Amino acid sequence: MTLAFDRATLDEVRRFNRKLAWLPRFKISNRVMPFLIQSLLRLSQLAPAGALARAGVRVQQHMARIDGASVPVRILRGPRPARGVVLDFHGGGWAIGNARMNDQLNAALIAACDVVVVSVDYRLATSTPLAAIIDDCVAAARWLLAEGLPDGAGLPVYVLGESAGGHLAAATLLRLQAWPELLRRIDGAILYYGVYDLAGTPSVRAAGADTLLLHGPGMLDSLRLLTPGMTDEQRRHAPLSPLYGDLAGMPPALMFAGERDPLRDDSTLMAERWRAVAPVECHVLPEAPHGVIRFPIAMATQVRARTYAWLNERIAHADGAPPQ
Repeated sequence: MTLAFDRATLDEVRRFNRKLAWLPRFKISNRVMPFLIQSLLRLSQLAPAGALARAGVRVQQHMARIDGASVPVRILRGPRPARGVVLDFHGGGWAIGNARMNDQLNAALIAACDVVVVSVDYRLATSTPLAAIIDDCVAAARWLLAEGLPDGAGLPVYVLGESAGGHLAAATLLRLQAWPELLRRIDGAILYYGVYDLAGTPSVRAAGADTLLLHGPGMLDSLRLLTPGMTDEQRRHAPLSPLYGDLAGMPPALMFAGERDPLRDDSTLMAERWRAVAPVECHVLPEAPHGVIRFPIAMATQVRARTYAWLNERIAHADGAPPQ
């Protein structure tokens, strides 16, 4: 399937891009700025989550424990019985963010698809090596797939990740190959403009000063900060760079990339490799910058609607209904 956007939608994206062009670009060059942004994020989240309650969404904080590892997760449940479980990995360049920042997106997903969402509060790169962050995500996945939720027994499981969360979702799937019975339980992956090559795909290496939201010229240096002391050849090893992993056993996937996102090639190259082992639907969104699903524009609404439809199709198929 190919998403089609009318002229009004594309014109709106272009107008929004002109506003983004006036804003600072996100860049990680040290630990100070991520710490300040994270502090502001937490301050903004001090108020109770009233919008979730009004939507009938219940929140549970839980500590996922398995084999000595402990990882906090945020579990969101809707008012109706669940038909599936989504394991969510938030974005934020590995250095900022938390599970709660995805509440609005996850509440909409719950309303549209009747799923339980388990969002992982992995440790951040300001204090934790990337390999240990991946360990957190794998531990949360193993806990969910092995221990399960009381209301999730027998339900299909999906992984979802945005940006750095897309990287962590893909890396987690690769690591789960060590537990094939758990990997087989995952019925699909939803990956929004992820990072799959920590040495930089061609679109990352070519990114200039005119990029939006992300600081194009500084992207390679930011990626290298995640893996100090490594060469680019070492960075290309999976699961640090999922693009170079053995994708055997991966589930069907839905991927999105922005045409104006420096990370565009990460998704298109990953989709090309993934199709060798499982069905992939990959959309390159015209004129779209990084982070598009969070913007107040019609394209974001249309992208999210395709995600809901794809997920509902997968769930119906898992229930035994014929795929659409």
